[in-house]
Formats: sequence, structure tokens, C-alpha cells
Amino acid sequence: MEFFTIGVYNSTEEEYFRKLIENNIDTFCDIRQRRGLRGAKYAFVNSNRLQSKLKDLAIEYKYFQSLAPTSEIREFQKKVDKEDGAQKRTRNKLSQIFTVVYKDRILSKFDFDSFIDKLEDDGAKKVVLFCVEENPMACHRSIVTDKLEKLGYKTTHL
Repeated sequence: MEFFTIGVYNSTEEEYFRKLIENNIDTFCDIRQRRGLRGAKYAFVNSNRLQSKLKDLAIEYKYFQSLAPTSEIREFQKKVDKEDGAQKRTRNKLSQIFTVVYKDRILSKFDFDSFIDKLEDDGAKKVVLFCVEENPMACHRSIVTDKLEKLGYKTTHL
């Protein structure tokens, strides 16, 4: 099994789904806390519309809320972003406090064995982890892929 990650900011709908198709993604794991974005620009990744499109593409959709940062954890990042004058859409890395707290409260409690077993049982070969940030280093999905790499899995950020 191989893992990929994808964000949506600064992608058009065509570009976004082309990346999934070109990389032969068969399983899509949504790891966002909230599965919707405001406005029309990224409406194609709002949950119902996204799931419908993925179904048309024969890509299995799965939601792993237990990998999403909580509102409380997200507040740590928002506070640092505010202090640095950064915005979520342009941030290029996560703060140390967010990373430490996410690892402690989310990642350390996540059952990777069950996660992998479930994906394998469902026949997943190429799995993408999805959140919104364009830069994976500015998103919790980079923390998740660090863990997957330590477990011996190849990861690629699309």
C-alpha cells in the first residue's frame, strides 16, 4: 500500500481530480475536522459533492475524523498564525505547539494497526489523505505521513 496526500487550496476542480486520476488513487481518506468549505471556489470538496464525484471516478471515500485536529488544537495554530500575521491559506509550516499537541492528543491515540487493516481489508492500494492546505508542511497530514513513513510506508505529497 502506498500513501499520498492532497490539499485543495490553489487548485481548480479539474487539477484536483486530475491528480487523483493520474496517480491511480483508489481510496480517499478525508481527515478534515469539518467537511465543508465556505464559498463557491472550493465547493467541489464539500462532502456530498466530493463523495459523488469520487463515486463517479470509482474512488472509495472514507472519513477518519479521529485523525482530524480538534477545534481546541486548531486554536493553537490560529493563535500562532495571528501572531505571525500568517493566514491559513498561505501558511507554509505548522507551529511547534500545534505539532506537539496534535501528536500527544490525536496521533498517539490513533490505532494505526486498525487503520491499515481496514484499508487492506477493503483492497486499498493507493490511498490519499485529504485536508485543505496546499502545502503539506502547513497541515496535519504531514504529521500523519511522518508516522506512516516510520511504519515503513512510502508517502508522496501531490
